[in-house]
Amino acid sequence: MKIFHVITLADLGGAQSVVINLAQESIKDGHQVFVVSEQDGPMWDVLDERIVKIRIPELQRAISPKKEIIVLQKLKQLYRQFKPDLVHLHSSKIGILGRLAFPSKKVLYTVHGFDSIRLAYKIFLPLEKLLKNWVKFIVAVSHYDLRNLNAEGIDGNTVVIHNGIADWPNLQRVGDPDPTYLSLKKIKESCFVLLSIARLSKPKRFDLFCELAESCKHKRNIKFVWIGNSYTPSDLPPNVICFGELKNAHTYLPLCDVFLLVSDYEGMPMSILESLAYGKPVVASNVGGIGEALDGSNGFAIENTVSAFKEKVLAFEDGTLPYQTFSKAARKSFEEQFTSDVMYQQYKALYKTFSSEY
Repeated sequence: MKIFHVITLADLGGAQSVVINLAQESIKDGHQVFVVSEQDGPMWDVLDERIVKIRIPELQRAISPKKEIIVLQKLKQLYRQFKPDLVHLHSSKIGILGRLAFPSKKVLYTVHGFDSIRLAYKIFLPLEKLLKNWVKFIVAVSHYDLRNLNAEGIDGNTVVIHNGIADWPNLQRVGDPDPTYLSLKKIKESCFVLLSIARLSKPKRFDLFCELAESCKHKRNIKFVWIGNSYTPSDLPPNVICFGELKNAHTYLPLCDVFLLVSDYEGMPMSILESLAYGKPVVASNVGGIGEALDGSNGFAIENTVSAFKEKVLAFEDGTLPYQTFSKAARKSFEEQFTSDVMYQQYKALYKTFSSEY
């Protein structure tokens, strides 16, 4: 079977992780896989060498009518050239362009967090409604997203498949420990470490993260660590450490006690699934599909307030919440629900409807 994965950006975010894992699993199954995306980006470096990589320089996040026309033409040309059995679209922008370029009977579209369209980029919502039937299946990454899709009249061809990731803890860490890793390891020797991995953008609520740290500064053994900041904010609380943007950020998870994610909206965050894989309890905002990953035994999806986060953080730190019990439950939930194989098997059932080769 010939499978196209098409995604706007070639960075290493959650949607790209899904593309990478599905492409790798399909390759193992003996299928021919193509990935189509923008010109440059770190995603290209981690794709299996057997995957055909197609770069479209005009493909970008920003909207440019002239470039969108070129992208549409190139997508149509690629379809005529390679004649894929299945075109799997990822992300809202390519979800629109791809549905205009490819035959609907060949298209599957994954919405990687519908709130980003419904709340943040409403300009796309009328187009999503208009094109809802220009695709064989629309995949939501959470039941939360499915409910909101259906509430907007996008239904009938919608299904839920939770994200899944590779079993990183069972893969060898590449290279020698870097200075940041060694620094965090030293901090961990004497402190209770709460780690967040996220970019510094408004929805990620770094402000609330710092307010939480400020409220806990009387506990001198607790450190709040942030990975993913492109710059270092000023006037940080004394117990907050920002390590910047780090490659393979998940490899720093063994050096924390609890993973934190404070956010206004999410789909099914990869950082939470990675934390569960490493056996790390999670305390996160109850938004998007987070409540479907955290069930009170492996972590908590809670109200987006300092008081709610502080209660759980201090309960883990002082032992009120039994850490090892939560850690084991975190790992177990990953193995049963959120591996790349579990995700792939569900997508594979959809893929089978596009070709008899599956």
